[in-house]
Amino acid sequence: MVKKVPIFSRISIPLLLAASFVGHNAYSEESERSDEGVPPDNVVEERALLPADSAVIVVSDQAEETPPVAPNVDLKEVAPAPMPIAVPVAGESGGDEIEEAVSADDQNEIVDSSALNTPAEESTTEQPDPPEQTAFVILGSEVAPSTAARLSWSPEVTIAGLTTPTPVLVINGKRPGQTLCMTAAIHGDELNGVEIIRRVMYDIDPDKLTGKLIGIPIVNIKSFQRGSRYLADRRDLNRAFPGDEHGSLAARVAYSLFNEVIVHCDALIDLHTGSFRRTNLLQVRADMSHSGVVKFTEGFDETVVVHSAGESGMLRQAAMDAGIIAVTLEAGESLRLQEDQVNQGVDSVNSLLQRQNMYSRLFSWGDPEPTYYRSQWIRANAGGILFSKVELGDRAKKNELLGVVTDPITNESTEIFAPLEGRVIGMAVNQVVMPGFAAYHLGIEAPEDCLAMPEEGLPEEAFPESADSREPSRNVLCKADRESRSTQKVARSAVKTLMDEE
Repeated sequence: MVKKVPIFSRISIPLLLAASFVGHNAYSEESERSDEGVPPDNVVEERALLPADSAVIVVSDQAEETPPVAPNVDLKEVAPAPMPIAVPVAGESGGDEIEEAVSADDQNEIVDSSALNTPAEESTTEQPDPPEQTAFVILGSEVAPSTAARLSWSPEVTIAGLTTPTPVLVINGKRPGQTLCMTAAIHGDELNGVEIIRRVMYDIDPDKLTGKLIGIPIVNIKSFQRGSRYLADRRDLNRAFPGDEHGSLAARVAYSLFNEVIVHCDALIDLHTGSFRRTNLLQVRADMSHSGVVKFTEGFDETVVVHSAGESGMLRQAAMDAGIIAVTLEAGESLRLQEDQVNQGVDSVNSLLQRQNMYSRLFSWGDPEPTYYRSQWIRANAGGILFSKVELGDRAKKNELLGVVTDPITNESTEIFAPLEGRVIGMAVNQVVMPGFAAYHLGIEAPEDCLAMPEEGLPEEAFPESADSREPSRNVLCKADRESRSTQKVARSAVKTLMDEE
């Protein structure tokens, strides 16, 4: 008689032995991974019982975190209005942090980076000549070469849920090169710079650009909406740089802008206009004691250059202290959009892009304008209504009539004469003035190899009316003296000779 053996004994025992062996190995691996600090839930494919000749494959989803790639956009196209960025309230759960991150990504129009990434084999096997541009990471987004992106920056200093993001235009060119930044409307009532940046940025083909361009048309967006020069706390944002993350409202905005955007720049153009109903001839203000700045200013075609060392707290000065070549471009007056000033400003910036070998155009070069190393404000000596007899850009001779102030009550007229020869690089528009009002700004030419001493340059002032009206000194530092004293640091004078326009 044949003895019956249960099928469990014939089949299950070998399988159980195999399962126990595999299970033991799996448990050992999990234990080792736990000891190494790697949680078991990072494994995306569960282990299973496989045939003896198969291997157990473990796939991990751990990978380097890379910033999302911003989509390539045509800046000329009309963009949707940016939505307010959600600001988390203190004490909320971590889920809100995820929502905030998603909101920020939405503002930057993020797309999946896998669609634009180049395979590693191609990048390592080919050595392009000339070298190709690399991706540019800024504001938490990656801007691919030969693309333009419309990003958002917000200092997050307003009430939660009411934050208005500031558009930041970024163009990453086809070839590597320097990064040029442009800022405007640091003072919310200055409009010409906003339009200059818009026209320059929207007319750039990324495939023809060498280097990178960053444009912030409206830095002080809240003041811009109110048509105000100052922030809500009545502070001048251009006296708060590089800022303080724990300081005043102005200091916090300045800190955010400087550390999130400006630190990426190799060179900076800060655009401004005249202030308090004064207008400026298109001019570059720069510290001409810096050789790199002198070379940089040579690129602005047909644009007056005025030597100005700058004041502590100004964006230009803070950028220079950080090793960034920086100048101020003044154009026209506040609260007005002046087509002629905008056109001249656009031509000036395009000229610079060509001279810096960043972007080539069919450009007709004009005669270079002189550099004014000294200047003087001419003031009214009586109160009344100002009637100017000269125009912006005119060359005034010594003792030439500049304007007349008429008292509307007594009908008495007081004339304003030029005390010296110079060019009208700034002036007040016709308006009611009081005695001591700074009415005409005359630029005084100096020999090409001579540079005004820093104390005889054009320091900025807190208020136009606080400027001293003394005669400018004739002392200049010429080439031979400048070379021998190149390493000597000369303290700036507290004397104020330039109105607060930057």
